[in-house]
Amino acid sequence: MERPNFRGYMRVLILDLLREPMHGYGIMAELEKLYGIKLSAGTVYPILSSLKRSGLIDVVETGGRERKNYRITGRGLEYLEEHREELEEIRKKMRAYKLFLELGGDELKEAFREFFGKVENLSGDQRREMERVFRECARRIKLVLLGDSL
Repeated sequence: MERPNFRGYMRVLILDLLREPMHGYGIMAELEKLYGIKLSAGTVYPILSSLKRSGLIDVVETGGRERKNYRITGRGLEYLEEHREELEEIRKKMRAYKLFLELGGDELKEAFREFFGKVENLSGDQRREMERVFRECARRIKLVLLGDSL
């Protein structure tokens, strides 16, 4: 799977979500629900600031506890219309990412994180075993995708 331009994807997805007014934490919850993406406030709020500076969103009201609600502007709607194909491609990739997570991708990501943290210290036997595991895993994935039996 090609490495997505994460910030660019989130910028477009957030802009699309703001067809309905929403606050930052609502955006985070909706992205997690729709795409399995767990973003921090430190990721979302700078994107919102950038979208606002670009004139693609504005603040529509302030809720309780000084919570800002954002919504897309006419300029933002024009941007999404101009980038309709890109938006659909991003949605497709992010739905695939959510399915990846649901099929055990979180566990796989965590295993790789652990592997990369220890790879330099593996013994010769561990390296050979990891090579065997990776090659077997890749082979089995390809077979499943081809519809062949294992």
